[in-house]
Amino acid sequence: MPLLRVNSASHLFLLVVVLALFALPVPGQRGGVTLPADLGQLTDLAETIVRGRVLMSYVEPHPEFRKLRTLVVVLRVERILKGHPEQTLSFRQFIWDARDRYDSTGYRKGQEYLLFLNGPTPAGLVSPVGLEQGRFRIERTADGQVSAVNGHANVELLRPLVQQMRFRLLPLSTVTRATVERHERGPIALNQVEELVENFVKARRP
Repeated sequence: MPLLRVNSASHLFLLVVVLALFALPVPGQRGGVTLPADLGQLTDLAETIVRGRVLMSYVEPHPEFRKLRTLVVVLRVERILKGHPEQTLSFRQFIWDARDRYDSTGYRKGQEYLLFLNGPTPAGLVSPVGLEQGRFRIERTADGQVSAVNGHANVELLRPLVQQMRFRLLPLSTVTRATVERHERGPIALNQVEELVENFVKARRP
């Protein structure tokens, strides 16, 4: 006796979409095990990289596949590091964990993020590369310091770069290069993260 019964072509497509999502090497926001990626890999894999502020976020069913719960995020773009998004960027993300329905997976109105976004799936779904690895919360202190930290506390974000030839060839500032060599975990100055990303993007251009 079959465990799954597909009643229509649309349901079959929905099943394929969901299975494809679970086959990706970037599983859930909560409780998922993701392969660690350094900043160069996140940059290479992302179709769009932007820094911006959340204007709104809300949960709703997918417009075509109503059984899929999704999160819609609307972002005011403040800086574009890769890609060609509009100044107001919106994307629809699949909700992996039921708890995410109640906190919008952490996208709070007014919060600043640096996002490394995958291209859309056939169902129009978009997520950060590596999910929490590709979503950096921007933090500002009272003394004017601005830093970025992802959902993995930036662990293994910079240190793997040290031995890479392409990193050694990047025209980086002395302070940024020193940060890469000594950093293990925790927030990193936003301007240093953006300097690295800009150089990785330029290095990949033909």
